[in-house]
Amino acid sequence: MKLLVKLGGTLLDSSETRCRLAQQLAGLAERGHRVVVVHGGGKRLSRYLAVQGIQSRFVNGFRVTTPEILDAVVKVLAGEVNVELVTAIQQAGGRAVGLTGADDGLVEAVQLSPELGAVGRIERVRPALLDLLTGNGYVPVVACLAAGAQGELFNVNADQMAVACTVHLQADRLIFLTDVEGVLDEQKRLIPELDAARAEELIHTGVASRGMEAKLKACASAVRQGVPEVRIAAGARPNVLPDLLGGQTVGTALVAGAPVAP
Repeated sequence: MKLLVKLGGTLLDSSETRCRLAQQLAGLAERGHRVVVVHGGGKRLSRYLAVQGIQSRFVNGFRVTTPEILDAVVKVLAGEVNVELVTAIQQAGGRAVGLTGADDGLVEAVQLSPELGAVGRIERVRPALLDLLTGNGYVPVVACLAAGAQGELFNVNADQMAVACTVHLQADRLIFLTDVEGVLDEQKRLIPELDAARAEELIHTGVASRGMEAKLKACASAVRQGVPEVRIAAGARPNVLPDLLGGQTVGTALVAGAPVAP
């Protein structure tokens, strides 16, 4: 099976959770699954910027990325979070390769808005490198940076990168592992399954938090583009990935239904 796992940066801040997930990822690859990982790291980046005395400003949920902040994004996401996860997978007996979207032109982006600085909108994905690596038993671990046509770097949304890579890889599953158990309803109960229309309702009524709103929009986008299975689940749950692939009901599945507005 070909699958893409998007790991929230908060999960990777815990060495225990990171190692547990690394063991699962290594195990899946050993059993012949073709696994690609995309990760974020926004909270760790925020902490780093605060220590450095660099102020962050957000516009419509995007971090305005000045040249100084872009340097920090490269350092923290590619130089710390990525390396730690690659090392953990290798310590667990797997073979992992750390990448960004700039490697081999994997993900190409354009500037989203001059107001946002070096924030990118994904324009193109070239999945050949990911196919080559996964076909030879490696786990590519991709940090959410992309290159522009002129070689410039862009900070891109990790959820959007996960969706784009899943679609272009024609992966069988997209799994978002987060710090919550899934999508919750008005009474804070887990919703095992929902379609795009219900997701849109949760967004418009404010039931979905800001972080979950972004996840739901990403999931809906993946479903619209033909991804067979999309799921949101708690990354800290023991054996979450083997359980998901084994058919257990874990987290929230987003299924095809009424279209949600882009």
